Amino acid sequence: MESPIPTDLSSSEFLVDSEVAAAAAAAVVRELMEVIETVGSYAGFRKTQRKDCLNLVRRLKLLVPLLEEIKDQVGNPLGVSGSGMDSLVSLKKALLGAKKLLKNCNHGSKIYLAMESEAVLSRFHGVYDKLNQALDGMPYDELGVSVEVKEQVELMRMQLKRAKRRTDTQDMELAMDMMVVFLKTDDRNADIAILERLANKLELHTIADLKAETAAIRKLVKHRGGHNETVQQILDLLGKFKLIVGIDETVSLDGPISTRTLRRCQSSLIPNEFLCPITLEIMTDPVIVATGQTYERESITKWLNSNHRTCPKTGQTLDHLSLAPNFALRNLILQWCEKNNFELPKKDTYPSSYTYSADLMEEISLLVKDLSSSHPNVRRDAVMKIRMLSKENPENRISIANTGGIPGLVQLLYYPDSKIQEHAVTALLNLSIDETNKRLIAREGAIKAIIEILQNGTDEARENSAAALFSLSMLNENKILVGNFNGIPPLVSLLQNGTIRGKKDAATALFNLSLNQANKSKAIKAGIIPPLLRLLDDKNLDMVDEALSILLLLVSHPEGRNEIGRLSFVETLVGIIRSGTPKNKECAVSVLLELGLNNSSLTLAALQFGVYEPLREIAINGTNRAQRKANSLLQHMSKCEHIP
Repeated sequence: MESPIPTDLSSSEFLVDSEVAAAAAAAVVRELMEVIETVGSYAGFRKTQRKDCLNLVRRLKLLVPLLEEIKDQVGNPLGVSGSGMDSLVSLKKALLGAKKLLKNCNHGSKIYLAMESEAVLSRFHGVYDKLNQALDGMPYDELGVSVEVKEQVELMRMQLKRAKRRTDTQDMELAMDMMVVFLKTDDRNADIAILERLANKLELHTIADLKAETAAIRKLVKHRGGHNETVQQILDLLGKFKLIVGIDETVSLDGPISTRTLRRCQSSLIPNEFLCPITLEIMTDPVIVATGQTYERESITKWLNSNHRTCPKTGQTLDHLSLAPNFALRNLILQWCEKNNFELPKKDTYPSSYTYSADLMEEISLLVKDLSSSHPNVRRDAVMKIRMLSKENPENRISIANTGGIPGLVQLLYYPDSKIQEHAVTALLNLSIDETNKRLIAREGAIKAIIEILQNGTDEARENSAAALFSLSMLNENKILVGNFNGIPPLVSLLQNGTIRGKKDAATALFNLSLNQANKSKAIKAGIIPPLLRLLDDKNLDMVDEALSILLLLVSHPEGRNEIGRLSFVETLVGIIRSGTPKNKECAVSVLLELGLNNSSLTLAALQFGVYEPLREIAINGTNRAQRKANSLLQHMSKCEHIP
């Protein structure tokens, strides 16, 4: 019998080499187990990828029994073959890729991860592929892996393959909100209600959240090698989120660290009670609000000027808006600074800030008066400047309303000059970002005038009129007003014949308005169904999701079902269910289910068009919501046709 030891090595040399190989294999196994332990300790996965991350971590933990058995085997100097070592190295590369992805989803920019959700999902799929490839050639027998553990690993591989085919959609509200806030033009602002809702969905609604997001964006820019259009969009949205909580500052990612940042780093031992709860900076002019909480005067003033009427720290509604100087705390801060040789930040004094505000208030007051000037050029200049001022910040929007700007702008909606009308409706769109202004604008009779411009104005005026109606209709009472003033037919016309931006503005407005039951009937009578069906066929517009979302609202109405429930539409839905995106499929299945539950003949028609097999695929591999809807539809079909 031949010796297993090669003839060109002595026994001692062979054992030494084998021990080195075993030690190397043991080191790789330890690294693999450390990676799994590390990713298992992550606790802050971003909301947009949380489910994918938790699923991946759970599957990686299923590898622990495999690694423990291999760890026992590699202790035997003859227990690691070349193919076994290669498999371990491949698995190490796959796990390190998974760790990098999970770390990014735990520490990365929340805004970026939401924007790039499709690309991040592709990275998950890439990790699934690498894990599968590494496990595919694993020599279980040589590595001493038991049958039970091998079966467990193979089950995990099946889960990975299934996860590769399945895609969980972003919820429709988040997708539409992101679409609206990134629809960037020179004269459009995202509605504050949408921004606040988006901030909550992305979990960026506290000072600490925003500071952590700023740090994450800095790392992102450094990693990507500088600014680009995507980074600028992220910075713009971050700035809007900061304004919501009362922080007015520009994030500089390219320049040196600011003096304020350096000072904060040096003063990490500042007592917490000396720090403003809003900015986390040491206070130079502390003031007390109605709840008894203390803030830096500048910070709480910005918060209140942003039309907030609550205490940022407690969330309680403020009984009054008076600010009382906290002299006792200021004296303690000064004593601490002197004792610790700490220099307080130099800030503009309150009087100079007040003087600036007074000058601006005077300018706004004069512009509002000029809205009623008998000279057309004066009116045009005034409304154009108010349009720009209303775009800039929340304080301007409140000041314009408080000085009587809304009635003047509403009057100009009827002025026989298309450019003045365009400026006026856009200014009102900007003013409507403020929640209080929404009611004031409607109370002045603006909705009826905006609808007239929507019917007869320039392309830009019509687009901004649709956006204004969307913003105003965030209030339920305004949804009713738009419907009663016959605002839905011109929106349907814009959806059918407008520019690309006009179609998108009309779609978002009609979606919002159709949340009201009476408006659903009005939209159907206005002929909304045909243009929505055309949007399903026009792939260049990329508005299939919007069209299906509105159709899903309308199909719950009897008139909508009668109008939509045609064989040609059922065939279109089946085509989307067969080959659409995961979002498309989910919505199309929901629409078909609603139709089928109310008309079994449509269910049978869908079966004839070949919906059964793709529907079964969705029931296994679709999004969670799509799976539920698909299973409900399959059960209904079995009753209609007795399908086993």
